[in-house]
Amino acid sequence: MKKLFLGFLSIFLVFSMLAACSQTSSNEGSGDSGSKDGKKRFAIVFKNTGNPYGEKQMDGFKQAIEALGHEAILKAPDQPTAEAQIQMIEELISQKVDSIAIVGNDPDALQPALKKAMDQGIKVLSLDSAVNAQSRMVHVNQADPVAIGRVQIEAISEMIGGKGQIAVLSATSQATNQNAWIEQMKETLKDPKYKDIELVKVAYGDDLRDKSVSETEALLKSYPDLKGIIAPTTVGIAAAGKVLTDKGLKDKVHLTGLGLPSEMAEYIESGVCDWMYLWNPIDVGYLAGYAADALVNETITGKVGDKFTAGDLGEKEVVEDGDGTQIMLGDPFKFDASNIAEWKEVY
Repeated sequence: MKKLFLGFLSIFLVFSMLAACSQTSSNEGSGDSGSKDGKKRFAIVFKNTGNPYGEKQMDGFKQAIEALGHEAILKAPDQPTAEAQIQMIEELISQKVDSIAIVGNDPDALQPALKKAMDQGIKVLSLDSAVNAQSRMVHVNQADPVAIGRVQIEAISEMIGGKGQIAVLSATSQATNQNAWIEQMKETLKDPKYKDIELVKVAYGDDLRDKSVSETEALLKSYPDLKGIIAPTTVGIAAAGKVLTDKGLKDKVHLTGLGLPSEMAEYIESGVCDWMYLWNPIDVGYLAGYAADALVNETITGKVGDKFTAGDLGEKEVVEDGDGTQIMLGDPFKFDASNIAEWKEVY
């Protein structure tokens, strides 16, 4: 009996040791223990991969975080869906990152995941495309939405001589920044001086190049008298520029919106797009990186009046944004034939 007891005891001890080893191995691989070099970890989640604008934005974020001596984690799903971003947020929560900066694919659908992150002490902010105020501590905005919407209507009106049909080629129907700009476009069009301009459709290319090309072609087919297209998305405006070029529609259908100088230079230089607007997406990401650091260090909490220094961008202040708060980068910048050669080498 004694030998039998010792045999069972030996087997029990072996299995206990194996289980302990297995548990240790699992914990080491999960990322739960934090960064091995002691650096704080700051994550950014963009809308989707293959988006040049998003790549520039993440570059700026990485630049800021590394300048502050921390580790930057750059993530983006293959498709611009809330479900894909939720999965990534859950992974980041399990890794116990210090902060998550999110470019939302949906203003509300991400709320449960982002609230879970905040409940576990992770500082959450949105940038570019906002999530709702309950899902983040502060939002980093590119420019005043009113100015962005208004200036694009002013541009297309001048291009088409204040008369004719126009359409909007947007990103996704859930993108908060796009929707805010489009609403402001519609408000601007109510001005009597735009009474001869008709907005015939808002189309959605989902920030996918092929779909944006297809949507542009569909607009041209459905509205043969179309005079202008506004594409407030870098993917959309480049896709529209290609379609108008391929179809030889220069001076027949005018184009403006928000684009990357490096992608739009050929269309501005050819005259397919007379001019367009944007801000520096690198600076948007850079500002978000410094804002995330300020939240983690509790220099700011996201309340109105909070101030912090954002590296080369100088001092920034938290201001009101509907039910929440935001940090504003600056005004939209005009790119045309006079300056596109210079800026296409920058971004």
